[in-house]
Amino acid sequence: MKPHDGMYIDGDWRPAAGSGTIDVVNPADEQVFATVPAGTADDVDAAVRAARAAFRGWAATPPAERAARIAALRDVLAARSEEIAETVTAELGAPLAFSRAVHAGLPVAVAGSYAELAAAHPFEERIGNSTVLHEPVGVVGAITPWNYPLHQIVAKVAPALAAGCTVVLKPAEDTPLVAQLFAEAVHEAGLPAGVFNLVTGLGPVAGQALAAHEDVDLVSFTGSTAVGRQIAATAGAAVKRVALELGGKSANVVLPGADLAKAVNVGVANVMSNTGQTCSAWTRMLVHRDRYEEAVALAVTAAAKYVPGERIGPVVNARQHERVLGYIAKGVEEGARLVAGGTEVPRTRGYWVSPTVFADVTPEMTIAQEEIFGPVLSILAYEDEEDALRIANGTVYGLAGAVWAGDDAAAVAFARRMDTGQVDINGGRFNPLAPFGGYKQSGVGRELGPHGLTEYLQTKSLQF
Repeated sequence: MKPHDGMYIDGDWRPAAGSGTIDVVNPADEQVFATVPAGTADDVDAAVRAARAAFRGWAATPPAERAARIAALRDVLAARSEEIAETVTAELGAPLAFSRAVHAGLPVAVAGSYAELAAAHPFEERIGNSTVLHEPVGVVGAITPWNYPLHQIVAKVAPALAAGCTVVLKPAEDTPLVAQLFAEAVHEAGLPAGVFNLVTGLGPVAGQALAAHEDVDLVSFTGSTAVGRQIAATAGAAVKRVALELGGKSANVVLPGADLAKAVNVGVANVMSNTGQTCSAWTRMLVHRDRYEEAVALAVTAAAKYVPGERIGPVVNARQHERVLGYIAKGVEEGARLVAGGTEVPRTRGYWVSPTVFADVTPEMTIAQEEIFGPVLSILAYEDEEDALRIANGTVYGLAGAVWAGDDAAAVAFARRMDTGQVDINGGRFNPLAPFGGYKQSGVGRELGPHGLTEYLQTKSLQF
């Protein structure tokens, strides 16, 4: 696709209010290969006004008709999947095979799920002598991250549209091109003008303007906990609804009796996938002391399969590169045992980080407490199940996790005691209909499936 030099507002591409631009950099070689406009508060205001003007008509559209438009959008995304994959690879750096399978494939599945949910959801229910109506909350400001750029857009926009809301999207500045491609797909799918609007721009400018806009009814944000706090403070001052998908430091707990080789290999793959740039990644592996060294050896072998440029890409930008290398250096400094990778970069051009594994990590170490957002795994030893539970729950986060045991019942019993929003049992598959979201500082609200749809609805009761 050819980058647009304007914003998608009210069903058309229009010139940006200001003259500023954002460079789009390929993280594999540090080359600028495109520019997009840097939106201002004026662009955001124009987009919000368009969304507000379109809201009543879209909210009154029958759910089956909204479902048909979302299905059409899904079909356009599926037809353009190769273009999507190539775009994400260029601006994020993910290997093309991963972009095809996940960055292009997953949004199609999620959009399809909301096409079905829009048609099937009970927007009215009877409770005693009341009829309870589930109505769209209004204009949604969606602020999305760069790590799963199209998936995170679809995970917000599709349920908002299914609910009858209208949307203004401010995508991450590192990955704006796939957002422009999504706007093209919305247009091609025939959604009414103003129902979806796109403003590219910097977070502190366009993102802040969107979060603060008095005519935005709900702000849905995915990103760091630090920025999430700012968004929540801004929205709270206006008594505005928020949905926040924030950081994670998820535990992969391998209980005695589990298939150790499978648990370790799947665990390493989970961390290295998308170059570790996954908020729900199982970045802490907890292994019983009796089989600890065996697990470390298996992890080293597994990590070696992630050859930079083949199965693993660069991190997204120079700031992230410096951050991840800084955490690796901190791990060494605090006494963790480096058994794979390290701070030596595998290529001189681009933002490459070697797949890194630390052993002898203790719960209080920085690399066991803070989200690194890179291909870095910490392996911790535990004495018994109570110790494992204390370590697993011992961070400010609670987004995801995994439990491996000799049988599912034992794993489930442990998982029920974890303070986290989603747990995979013995390698359970990702379910796009299951609610995704966190406990504690990992966020507020849920995405995906019917729980994701209800985030964009509010209730009204009529008594008879």
